Amino acid sequence: MQAPRRKHHSQHHIHFDTFIHYISWIATILSVLMYVTYIPQIGQNLAGNKGTPLQPLVAALNCSLWVFYGLFKHPRDLPLAIANMPGILFGLLTFWTAL
Repeated sequence: MQAPRRKHHSQHHIHFDTFIHYISWIATILSVLMYVTYIPQIGQNLAGNKGTPLQPLVAALNCSLWVFYGLFKHPRDLPLAIANMPGILFGLLTFWTAL
């Protein structure tokens, strides 16, 4: 009787791993969208309505650390790295245009 329980547990584990995999990619997409929302602020900065530069600078630094971590840990965590890459670009661009 224990063999079927193990099989059931194994199938549950596979389904949970699949669920977690999908969650990681959904979170990646949402993270990218979060940083893309800097685009209107960049436009406002360029139009002379300057926003605060501190928050996007801190976001860019934070994202840089997460990208480094995601790419250099073993095994790599590509969803984590990809999710934070736009934060570097858009954070620095928002920071620069806010000065």
